[in-house]
Amino acid sequence: MASSIASKPFLGATKPNSSLSSDLQGLSFASLHISIKPRTLKKLQIQAAGSTFGNYFRVTTFGESHGGGVGCIVDGCPPRIPLSESDLQVYLDRRRPGQSRITTPRKETDTCRIYSGVSEGVTTGTPIHVFVPNTDQRGHDYKEMSIAYRPSHADATYDMKYGVRAVQGGGRSSARETIGRVASGAIAKKILKQFSGTEVLAYVSQVHQVVLPDDSVDHDTVTLDQIESNIVRCPHPEYAEKMIAAIDAVRTRGNSIGGVVTCIVRNAPRGLGSPVFDKLEAELAKAVMSLPATKGFEFGSGFAGTFLTGSEHNDEFFTDEHGTIRTRTNRSGGIQGGISNGEIINMRVAFKPTATISKKQHTVTREKKEIELLARGRHDPCVVPRAVPMVEAMVAMVLADQLMAQHGQCNLFPINPELQEPLSFSFPNFEPANI
Repeated sequence: MASSIASKPFLGATKPNSSLSSDLQGLSFASLHISIKPRTLKKLQIQAAGSTFGNYFRVTTFGESHGGGVGCIVDGCPPRIPLSESDLQVYLDRRRPGQSRITTPRKETDTCRIYSGVSEGVTTGTPIHVFVPNTDQRGHDYKEMSIAYRPSHADATYDMKYGVRAVQGGGRSSARETIGRVASGAIAKKILKQFSGTEVLAYVSQVHQVVLPDDSVDHDTVTLDQIESNIVRCPHPEYAEKMIAAIDAVRTRGNSIGGVVTCIVRNAPRGLGSPVFDKLEAELAKAVMSLPATKGFEFGSGFAGTFLTGSEHNDEFFTDEHGTIRTRTNRSGGIQGGISNGEIINMRVAFKPTATISKKQHTVTREKKEIELLARGRHDPCVVPRAVPMVEAMVAMVLADQLMAQHGQCNLFPINPELQEPLSFSFPNFEPANI
């Protein structure tokens, strides 16, 4: 709408200059009107979709449990890195449903296709599009859940937020969304491995009341083969059997249990992370806590560190045989002041029991009527065995993003050799691959 401003007589005005034209001299300031033309306001764009992660290594996932398929777009991947669909498939196979009796019986091969960003076997530096089709949907299993909310599930909150939701399979709240994360994480892992020899490994350290004792797994030597040697992904054979038995017990009763996934990072470059709001542990916490069913995060000594004194908790420094500054203990978890120090990064992620169970539960309908719901569908009795590659993926994505940030800010110009090391040579015995 046009507006006008009527001016008041200017107090203290001097006599008009005689050199001014008679037209100007005859102008009445009291009747002066200033017109403002209508202005078209620019639309304010708010990016709040919540499906994109990262700043430099940027990942967007898409798709729903019972839609045509799921996948991801990876933007910012460096060029000239060898990459094939089989590189991604190895990790997707670890995540896929129906892989054992203690996972959901839904049968999906999760076969991936790369549609862009790779040419003649190497990345081109342009966005990488990965797609996985859905082939084993059973939408009729969700008939009751179309009107009633599953307790502790996202059904109700999706309705509260959007006023509508995809009922079949839980839509975007389904763990099937994590296919895009695992595929992206596979690319991030390849970048980290080839640039600095960085390894990201996760394993199950607790299932319900079966808790792997501290120090029962050697983080310096544990291997992927040891983790993958059993269906629960615990590298300790004795405790693995106890965990499997615990899952079997609730599975046959139509119930569910939770657990904990421990993740470690070996050979992480020093200097990753930024002070204050972008501390590395804060970025890692956000990443893994964005996974479905997560309820807790511990880093380094975690909550147990609150029982120690400063003299007991501090990690004392020393110089090793290569002249590298190290710490004798690692209660800091490989990060101090929000920045990686070169020690093994370690964290633990708690997952709740699966919300959808085959037992009657009290709930309400969309019309606010109280009823009893017996949920159907195919669901994991315990999510942690399949959560292992998901946690690895999110951690790898954070580290790849932080590696690019560190290279751009602190390694763009010559480093201070007295205090810094090249990112790809943080460990004297590692020789980076040619990429």
